[in-house]
Amino acid sequence: MDLSNLTLVLRAALSHAPEERKAAEASLEQLQYTQQHLVRLLQIIVDGSCDMAVRQVASIHFKNFVSKAWSPIDPDETRKIPEGDKSMVRENILGFVTQLPPLLRAQLGESIKTLILADYPEHWPSLLHWVTHNMESQDQIFGALYVLRILSRKYEFKSEEERIPLYQIVEECFPRLLNIFSTLVQIANPPIEVADLIKLICKIFWSSIYLEIPKQLFEPNIFNAWIVLFLNLLERPVPLEGQPSDPDARKAWGWWKVKKWITHILNRLYSRFADMKVHKPESKAFAQMFQKNYAGKILGCHLQLLNAIRTGGYLPDRVINLILQYLTNSLTKNSMYQLMQPQIDIILFEIIFPLMCFNDNDQMLWDEDPHEYVRKGYDIIEDLYSPRTAAMDFVSELVRKRGKGNLQKFIQFIVEIFMRYNEASIEVKPYRQKDGALLAIGTLCDRLKQTDPYKAELERMLVQHVFPEFSSHVGHLRAKAAWVAGQYAHITFSDQDNFRKAMHCVISGLRDPELPVRVDSVFALRSFVEACKDLDEIRPILPQLLDEFFKLMGEVENEDLVFTLETIVDRFGEEMAPYALGLCQSLAAAFWRCMASSEADDEVEDSGALAAVGCLRALSTILESISSLPHLFIQIEPTLLPILRRMLTSDGQDVYEEVLEIVSYLTFYSPTISLDMWSLWPLMMEALNDWAIDFFENILVPLDNYISRGTEHFVTCKDPDYQQSLWKGLSSVMTDQNMEDSDIVPAPKLIEVFFQNCKGQVDHWVEPYLRLTIDRLRRAEKPYLKSLLVQVIANVFYYNPSLTLAMLHKLGVATEIFNLWFVMLQQVKKSGKRVNFKREHDKKVCCLGLTSLIGLPANHIPAEALERIFKATLELLVAYKEQVAESKRQNDAADDDVDEFDADEEENEEDEDDGEMGVDDEDQDEVNSLNIQKLVQARGFQLHDEDDDDDDSDDDFSDDEELQTPIDEVDPFIFFVGTIQAVQASDPARFQSLMQTLDFHYQALANGVAQHAEERKVEIEKEKLEKANAS
Repeated sequence: MDLSNLTLVLRAALSHAPEERKAAEASLEQLQYTQQHLVRLLQIIVDGSCDMAVRQVASIHFKNFVSKAWSPIDPDETRKIPEGDKSMVRENILGFVTQLPPLLRAQLGESIKTLILADYPEHWPSLLHWVTHNMESQDQIFGALYVLRILSRKYEFKSEEERIPLYQIVEECFPRLLNIFSTLVQIANPPIEVADLIKLICKIFWSSIYLEIPKQLFEPNIFNAWIVLFLNLLERPVPLEGQPSDPDARKAWGWWKVKKWITHILNRLYSRFADMKVHKPESKAFAQMFQKNYAGKILGCHLQLLNAIRTGGYLPDRVINLILQYLTNSLTKNSMYQLMQPQIDIILFEIIFPLMCFNDNDQMLWDEDPHEYVRKGYDIIEDLYSPRTAAMDFVSELVRKRGKGNLQKFIQFIVEIFMRYNEASIEVKPYRQKDGALLAIGTLCDRLKQTDPYKAELERMLVQHVFPEFSSHVGHLRAKAAWVAGQYAHITFSDQDNFRKAMHCVISGLRDPELPVRVDSVFALRSFVEACKDLDEIRPILPQLLDEFFKLMGEVENEDLVFTLETIVDRFGEEMAPYALGLCQSLAAAFWRCMASSEADDEVEDSGALAAVGCLRALSTILESISSLPHLFIQIEPTLLPILRRMLTSDGQDVYEEVLEIVSYLTFYSPTISLDMWSLWPLMMEALNDWAIDFFENILVPLDNYISRGTEHFVTCKDPDYQQSLWKGLSSVMTDQNMEDSDIVPAPKLIEVFFQNCKGQVDHWVEPYLRLTIDRLRRAEKPYLKSLLVQVIANVFYYNPSLTLAMLHKLGVATEIFNLWFVMLQQVKKSGKRVNFKREHDKKVCCLGLTSLIGLPANHIPAEALERIFKATLELLVAYKEQVAESKRQNDAADDDVDEFDADEEENEEDEDDGEMGVDDEDQDEVNSLNIQKLVQARGFQLHDEDDDDDDSDDDFSDDEELQTPIDEVDPFIFFVGTIQAVQASDPARFQSLMQTLDFHYQALANGVAQHAEERKVEIEKEKLEKANAS
């Protein structure tokens, strides 16, 4: 399409008529990959005679298409931008940067960024020459710096190896850049355009030194030249002429931006590169040089700038924040603190403290937009830029690192403010200073609770100076009183009436007419609920309390609100049952509101998304608290289903763990799994097959619940076919060559769930799952995954031993599988610990699988194989018995004295002495074992190095997970003895032959197992009787 027709299509894309606009957009979509389309769009963007609205549409379309198609994410994408068009765009796009108005330049800049990220240096080697050439041209300097900024930013966060192209950029450009910088700084009465150029230079420098200082800048004279220019600009007052009066426009004004970027750079140099503890020799020399030559000068400049706070001058919040970060970092360095010390009183009382006080901006926001006041007060991102937060950090660090003298002096100052406030008449009370003093007391809470003589005075301080403000006519003091009370809720009150009074004042704050007071009260209430020893203080007013919560949740999206609700639910547990449905309905409504606000303002507002996560977490807490009341789940389910249906799709990626937890509770604790809940299965499987592999471990839990608690429906339903759905998901994961061993761990666990729960009903799945498991076993490297895969085979033997054995013979792998299994059972580390089958559950599954084989007729299992299986099972039963006994000993010890139990110990050593089983050490047939290992490895199965302890990290459980499985009721000792007795009854000659092969060692083992089986029978009967009596 030629230029004129393309212009008409772009103009039509602006049409108010929906049909015309849609037709134009469809036409543009069709044209995207055609020859010269991208080039013609660029021509329209830079055509000054063309209508600005059309140029803007062209620039947006150009930017979006370049972003999508210049370097497509999918390497198999067949549609591509013609290479000739790409080349023409690269050759022409840079020259237009300076010619375009800011609106179009921003769009074109995004496109240049995409091009540079994809093409430099490999496909665009001429780019750097273009930059250096245009840095020499007076009328092209802005364009050159603009592109250099994008170029340097590409390497801002790159690792050392990936930053190599940056060093060439610095080598070629920085000498010219320094000359330009020096020239700009020397201009008398510079116009605002000079500030824009200097700002670009600062950003280029920032990106280039963010992670590492390029070696060219280590040269002292060069580095000094840069710092001198930075300090010159930092000390120089900004021009008065042209400074905007509007506060927002003022802080974004070019000259203030220059100050911000310079303080940013100096902070980065100081905090990252001037640390004397660094290990690289060149870095250490640089740190010494910086500390000696520049750190003190920068501190002096910063203190001079901060004088604006004392004199009522202007300094942008971000600049104040950065300067205070520099001062805070300086407190730990003796030489810097010595420079600060003569002025510490001025810094503390005339700069820091005023920043902690309530101010005009706070009052304006409080009155005009209380929701925004609350958002800013609880926004972590706001804290990063806030002068008040930086002031609080300075005070905290000062009393932590330089507390001697300073803490006493600061507290005395705060007490004097309290006294002046108390003595002044109501018209002239220093309300804002009192607010700052309360903030200071709250900030220093942890320090004051530990320090004499203050810790003994805290309760009196609260009663005298905090409690009265709960009834203040000044809203922000009521809010601050609630916040401070919350900070000190955990102290030991000598008079419990004072604790009660504070808590009830905070609860009353939930009904305050001012929104910020209500929110700060909710935040404080959490601490009081945690600290409350007698819940009877809250119990009578719990319904009213929850009503206030519901109202507040309708007004504001705040995750601290949800945290407090979680704490209440946690403390009251089952007592929340009468309120559970109402709570879930309120939380669900709040969740939808949070999602709506997050979607409406995706880029700016993330508090809605955070609060949404909080709502889901609170829902889980409620469900957990009523877990013993299954009938309530039936009532709650309809409220939660719409959330689950929406958030189990890709829309819910950010909250997927939380959503799956709710699904897990509903499928586990409900009396039965409803058809509505079954409708969620396909959503989870679809997600797993598409994008949710990182959540496989979380998805495992509800899928287990569906199969184990809804077995009949799972087995009989054909539309949808859940068995086929499970197979599709598991086979996809297990055959994927790109999946690491750790990624697929839940897959064999699910196969186990499938066969254990569907015993006798899914024979047709034995062969497919065996093929799948054996194929993945050949590629497995991690011992934990190999153990799980072998356990799948053990489970299938337990499911149907004759069918499974026949299938292994059919596949031609029976001998290899048994050899691998026996080798894995024998493998131990130098420490004597098992390499494989570490958990109790692993050993039990293997015992049941092997025992099932023993029960097969003689024509299925040759005598030699039977002997091997019998001996291996005996040894495994002994190990299982010891591990169970050790776990019981540890649990008993934990009950007696929690502090003496090492909860971090990953695994208990197996006992050397087999005690009552009567075992003596016996040399193993090492030659035979080695031959088996060679055979196993030749068949493609990988064995783990017995002495390689580095791989000990992969899911090395000392304790079994809290599994509930159908084999829980099966005792492996009774099952084993019962199987042997059945063999003895059905084939006495075979039994006799087996017994004769046993030496004294294995006879002793067999007798011990038989004896333990009898003991277990008695124990089980006793447990049943106790349960019956208890019920």
